[in-house]
Amino acid sequence: MLGFRKSPHRLTTALGVFGLLVTGVALQAAATVPAHAATTHRVLFDNGHAETAGNADWIISTSQPDPLGQNSSPTSETSWTGALSSWGVALQKTGNYSLKTLPSGSSLTYGGSAATDLSNFDELVLPEPNTLFTTAEKTAIMTFVKNGGGLFMVSDHTGADRNNDGYDAVEVLNDLMTNNSVDSTDPFGFSIDSLDVNSDYPAAISDSTNAVLHGSFGTVTKSLIADGTTATLKPADNSAVKGLVYRTGYSGNTGAFFVTSTFGSGKVAFWGDSSPIDDGTGQSGNTLYDGWNDTGATNAALALNATDWLAGTSSGGGGGGTGTCTAAQLLANQGFESGATSWTATSGVITSSSSEAARTGSYKAWLNGYGSANTDTLSQAVAIPSGCSATLSFYLHVDTAETTTTTAYDTLKVQVLNSSGTVLATPATYSNLNAASGYTQRSFSLGSTYAGQTVTIKFTGVEGSTLQTSFVIDDTALNVS
Repeated sequence: MLGFRKSPHRLTTALGVFGLLVTGVALQAAATVPAHAATTHRVLFDNGHAETAGNADWIISTSQPDPLGQNSSPTSETSWTGALSSWGVALQKTGNYSLKTLPSGSSLTYGGSAATDLSNFDELVLPEPNTLFTTAEKTAIMTFVKNGGGLFMVSDHTGADRNNDGYDAVEVLNDLMTNNSVDSTDPFGFSIDSLDVNSDYPAAISDSTNAVLHGSFGTVTKSLIADGTTATLKPADNSAVKGLVYRTGYSGNTGAFFVTSTFGSGKVAFWGDSSPIDDGTGQSGNTLYDGWNDTGATNAALALNATDWLAGTSSGGGGGGTGTCTAAQLLANQGFESGATSWTATSGVITSSSSEAARTGSYKAWLNGYGSANTDTLSQAVAIPSGCSATLSFYLHVDTAETTTTTAYDTLKVQVLNSSGTVLATPATYSNLNAASGYTQRSFSLGSTYAGQTVTIKFTGVEGSTLQTSFVIDDTALNVS
């Protein structure tokens, strides 16, 4: 049933929308696929910065933003078209990933309402960008990582300026790290070398506990350089920086071919060549090299393990959690049946009102639904034990009187805050466009980023000046393992 709290004159509008639904007039909001299915880890591949310029083809599919538009059940690298299709298909086949591409001509944003906004993802992959990021984009990327996102940067050799604009990937990525409004003081603890290393099979270090080198996709022994570069580490600037794979004859702070680090609550990975992620297939007219399947290296395992680690699905490695964890559910009064006990909420949010049904029991948290400009909040502080990886879940029902199929007028943000109230991450944002009948479970991994910390899980609903949208939450959980 449509929820409505105040201003009875808006009820007629709400019931009118309901009538459209039951008479078969399709509202896109009612048919929206849930954005965050259980155990889904969300990865955005960038194609907004000349990743297909010249003879490159660094995309997972020609269907953008959603690769499933090309083939909804991919089985091999040729199910999707692009030199990174093997990478994308391998992730898709696990059933644990939601993959999207930022299309050419689009810009990276953070905290906006677009479907490709970084606040909707756990990880951003930059596969050899060839145009400089704008000031706003650099702020978005750095803030995304600082607040808990994963950043995967893939470079190429100096001089690989594929679109002839005066910048290659080495310069683009170094500019991101040294010329941004968030932190330009060597935030990741490394710089990318101006080099063109012609050929090598760099070897992995010996570290059996590292989740990138020894992950669920296999063990990494060697990678591949076919015209690439390396990085110089600066642990004095960031003690979390770590070289995992080194150019032959190098170790320590020089010649690092694959690097991990952290920044704020997020994680970072760097790879010095695009050849290892190239599967040799793609759009016609491109010069491609099958490094993904090179038998002298373990590039697939390295790419997939690193993706897993950056998305928060594994511990260990450069900045992941360590130690043991006793599995538990940490939120108190999960279904609100004890009223506001253990929760901090705007007055009236936790309610047994019959105008919106609870999923279970009598009580639920009902944010917004007034049909006037307002903000409702719901939060609970929780201590996450050391060594634990956390998963947040809840059931959400959204109904709305909005009739738009394109504009998010009313929003619900799900955020993680530290003890000072600083936003560490925004795992999800929902809106009137997510309206649907009944409750849908929303679940996503927070990884081990917050192990050993007390954080606040906060829901913030913001409603516009007219036409109600109700965000109704029940049966919450924060499971650790």
